[in-house]
Amino acid sequence: MTESQDPNRSRVAEEVLSALRCLACRGHLDDRGSELTCDDCGRKYPRVNGVVRFVDAEHYAGSFGFQWNIFRQTQLDNEASCRSESDFRRRTGFEPEDLKGKLVLDVGCGMGRFAEVATRWGARVVGIDLSLAAEVAYENLKDRRAVFFQADVFKLPFAPESFDYIYSLGVLHHTPDCKEAFNVLPDLLKPGGRIAIWLYSKYNNWYKMSDMYRKVTRRMSPRILHILCHGVIPLYGVHQALRKIPLVGRSASGALAYMIPMAHNPDAKWRVLDTFDWYSPWYQSKHTYEEVFPWFENCGLEDLHVGLQPIAVTGRRPVVGAATVERDQNLEVQRCAE
Repeated sequence: MTESQDPNRSRVAEEVLSALRCLACRGHLDDRGSELTCDDCGRKYPRVNGVVRFVDAEHYAGSFGFQWNIFRQTQLDNEASCRSESDFRRRTGFEPEDLKGKLVLDVGCGMGRFAEVATRWGARVVGIDLSLAAEVAYENLKDRRAVFFQADVFKLPFAPESFDYIYSLGVLHHTPDCKEAFNVLPDLLKPGGRIAIWLYSKYNNWYKMSDMYRKVTRRMSPRILHILCHGVIPLYGVHQALRKIPLVGRSASGALAYMIPMAHNPDAKWRVLDTFDWYSPWYQSKHTYEEVFPWFENCGLEDLHVGLQPIAVTGRRPVVGAATVERDQNLEVQRCAE
């Protein structure tokens, strides 16, 4: 049974419930409707606005709660745009046939942009977000095979080997420690399962000026910053005009872009959203493939691939096959004989 099939839309699907664990004692959780309760220690996790809370605050992710309440459906695909599906393919390498019928973990689901794609492809999605964006995702996808939790990536309420696929796109670099956040995830994969992450690239210097501005902007009220970000609407027009000037126009536009980094999406609403998304987070790290590949290798992941949009990496958790088991047994017998 899925949440969308439940008349009260409040019960957690049995498959997901069996994977959930108490944060305090790792005991199994029972769904009581208004809350989840640990069978062993009795700790309770309340359900508010359709979302079970495994944290008591948004902590460093408050700007995202604001952001996705303002732009709650901006990035959802529709008849006019399939950008989210295109980005999902480019950043994960996954195809519909990969996810169909699979249990998938969306780490940092936001308002459900990529969960919408995955459920449309036939996946059963579990989305987690530290911010109140989880409520928006719940409302956006309440008729899909998806459940959402407010939870911290550094302390996730799931048993090992619970998911067929895991993805985290544009999220882990907004945590206090991107590498440690990633290290939590591979153990949650079933043998043979795949994980995909996408992080900000460190290969160019265009963001240097914005990093200076971010020392101020990340401390601003999200509401004030959102208002200021509307300045990119006319500024985009300035860039368009500059580029039409012969000889020096493109250089002038490039200089302006370096001094005032902003999103250049032709859609004004996306432009404001992407610019706010860049300047508002408290944490924002950048990475290289040389740095990220060892993360995967040190976690024992194999079959690594890069995506079409840096920094995108996917890997698979190894499957211990029958031949491997037999070989290990033979080695053990040999050691005992010696």
